Amino acid sequence: MDIIKGKIFCSDCIAKRWPMIFPANPFKPTAGVMPPVLIGRESVVADFDEGLSDGPGAPDRLMLITGPRGSGKTVMLTELGKMASKHRWMVIDETASEGLTDRLISRIAPEPSRISGVSFKPSVMGASLGEFSIAPALRPSTLRDAMTARLHALGKGKGLLITLDETQDASIEDMTALATAAQHMLRENAEVAFVFAGLPSLISDLLNAKVLTFLRRASIKELGDVPLQEVREAFSSTIHGAGIGIDDEALDIATEATGGYPYMIQLVGYHMWRHARRRQDGPSNVITVDDVHSGVEQARAKLGEGACAPVVKQLSERALDYLNAMAVDDGPSATSDVAQRMGESMDYANIYRQRLIGEHIITSPARGQVDFAIPFLREYLRSQKHG
Repeated sequence: MDIIKGKIFCSDCIAKRWPMIFPANPFKPTAGVMPPVLIGRESVVADFDEGLSDGPGAPDRLMLITGPRGSGKTVMLTELGKMASKHRWMVIDETASEGLTDRLISRIAPEPSRISGVSFKPSVMGASLGEFSIAPALRPSTLRDAMTARLHALGKGKGLLITLDETQDASIEDMTALATAAQHMLRENAEVAFVFAGLPSLISDLLNAKVLTFLRRASIKELGDVPLQEVREAFSSTIHGAGIGIDDEALDIATEATGGYPYMIQLVGYHMWRHARRRQDGPSNVITVDDVHSGVEQARAKLGEGACAPVVKQLSERALDYLNAMAVDDGPSATSDVAQRMGESMDYANIYRQRLIGEHIITSPARGQVDFAIPFLREYLRSQKHG
């Protein structure tokens, strides 16, 4: 141990200027990892908690959570799962992909061999699930039986929560099976809850499917940008609560840089904290304006690398041209302007418009307009063009 300016440091930390008094970084810019505070999302958690307490029939036991990439949907599912666990419920977390219904049955059923529709000799028509298979036509009833059996095994006072992430990627067959089983369980006033999370297109895609009409009764929670005042308060309480100082100017700069985008909030917080911790001008327990500026610069780079670059990389040259033509504007673009900038007809440009909307990269906020669905993608494209 060494003492510098009256403060205690470990010898190995001195070279890196990482004081022991500077606590671990509370900001978590990793997908699905809980941030220090659920900024602007407390009401969703409170509604769900109340729904569990109110018993069968409570509207928030069937919930749809939507928002753009990086808006905190996965984090919210994690938090709702923790809330259900506090109520002594069993939580089944899944992500939409091939074989969803079969995975749910295998995880929910206490004894799959006793569930109707399950056979132990895989057939050509069935879907193999370990040593047994499930005939496609029987999946909804089999899933329902699995839920009933699990609730019986759990006993009185307990329930079952199923959360599904990336719901927009689920097949219509899997969603039909899950929706059919869920509808029956809810009608029977069973102790169950279902939370679906996905991109904004989830609402129109799922709710317009005739087999999923019961989802129209779901409580819809749209995760948009967080009000900047709430971002500032969250930064302040998190930083000061850890015993670290930051002045008003630094707080204002950090807050404005996030744009209220949840993923960017975590990135800015993480990198300004790390820069302050590693600063080379000596140990300190204060986050300075310089720390914030450096943190914001690193956050923008990481956001580009992690959220924007992978999207851009998969696009065709002309699709990218469409986005670059949109990036000229500071807000929604007129489709006619985009086509003109591309030097193409409206019909030709519309081909790429439809593809980009289908891939959830852009949206159409109004007739004849397009806008970016991925926050900060406009800024990233501009930086690449002028970099």
